Amino acid sequence: MQRALLIDPNTCTGCQQCEMACSYHHEGNFNPSKSRIRVFKFELEGRFVPYTCTQCDEAWCMHACPVDAISINPKTGAKEVSAEACVGCKVCTIACPFGTVNYNSETGKVDKCDLCGGDPDCVKACPTSALSFTYAEEAGMKKMRLWAKETDKGGQVENKAYTEEDIAGYLDQLS
Repeated sequence: MQRALLIDPNTCTGCQQCEMACSYHHEGNFNPSKSRIRVFKFELEGRFVPYTCTQCDEAWCMHACPVDAISINPKTGAKEVSAEACVGCKVCTIACPFGTVNYNSETGKVDKCDLCGGDPDCVKACPTSALSFTYAEEAGMKKMRLWAKETDKGGQVENKAYTEEDIAGYLDQLS
């Protein structure tokens, strides 16, 4: 079953530990500018939103690559860039609607989240559990059930990410 990196911006403190862990894993040094996950700061609101490749089904980056340097890892489902095959044309960076394929000026190649081979270091480094790695279908169904429960009340639903405790409590109500 496919797993997905889930982001809860409501619990992110902007500490950038995810960026540090990612850059160290992939580049061997602590440098947020080399990270494949970024924390966007909304200064006026005091909010932080981590973002990275969503490993989307459409994979526009992969389809746009003229040299087929992006392929799907059969173990993790991640769309991975082959540094050997990449020619640095940046077509994939333009094709990605989320802006999560990055050009590395030092290597002349692109890079993106590869889910660390199925055990993302960013998730392990996050002190607030704003990042989690879970089964995609399970997470999606849980969120849909919670949304349905909230909307059954007839009111407006606040835009929030549900915690594992919210989900566990709701699942207890179902049984």
